[in-house]
Amino acid sequence: MSTTFGVTRPEQASYMLRAAASDAGRAYKRQLIDLLDIAPGQTAVDVGCGPGTDLPALAERVGEDGSVIGVDRDPAMLAHARERTSDLRGVEIREGDVHALPIDPGSVDRAKIDRVLMHVEQPEAALAQLHRATRPGALVGLVEPDWDTLAVDAEDRQTSRDFTRYTTEEVVRNATIGRSLSRFAEKAGFRVETVVATTPVFRDFADADHTLGLGRNMQKAINDGYVQRDRGRRWFASLAEGSFYASFTLVTVICSR
Repeated sequence: MSTTFGVTRPEQASYMLRAAASDAGRAYKRQLIDLLDIAPGQTAVDVGCGPGTDLPALAERVGEDGSVIGVDRDPAMLAHARERTSDLRGVEIREGDVHALPIDPGSVDRAKIDRVLMHVEQPEAALAQLHRATRPGALVGLVEPDWDTLAVDAEDRQTSRDFTRYTTEEVVRNATIGRSLSRFAEKAGFRVETVVATTPVFRDFADADHTLGLGRNMQKAINDGYVQRDRGRRWFASLAEGSFYASFTLVTVICSR
């Protein structure tokens, strides 16, 4: 079995599309779209739309009389999103940053931010921008992980704990933002309606390695002195032997304007 130990992060668009196509990815995304209760004729925004994974689903919900706006700051992602939605009516792709959304004030009925706030410099400022863009009665869906809950089964439990600690402290900028979503949303002026915690479970080593960065992040942990080299390599090699398990908590918050 080939692994990604020591290999750089995969191309971002391919990484996001594969993660979204996994069983765990499809399940939480379907739940998010359902909870947003999107109606025909509405305007829906996907903030940090990436390669446009969710734009077709949003377009289907708003129908021919509605509109969908995908926003991202990465030109490569925008190119993928435009290609993915080229034959969809009412879908517009805009280049912009979450801290300065290119959206008219009070013009949005439904919006989503999916695994974006964990990477941004100022999550609360981004939510304030979204509050400005939404109209009274709008619904907003936020989804973020809590990487403190990352659990990887191995006989060497201490190295698994060290891997999680490294992920939380060094790999992800806002690694525990999932648990803070409700608080941040309320500070931005939203009213929290629903909070759901789900647990994506990985039983396939290769899928987990790709999605969770087991190999590439362990190599970084070794390079940064968080884990001793031989111990880290033994831990990673053991994960491919026999039954595999990894999981983390993903928090979905639905709030109203």
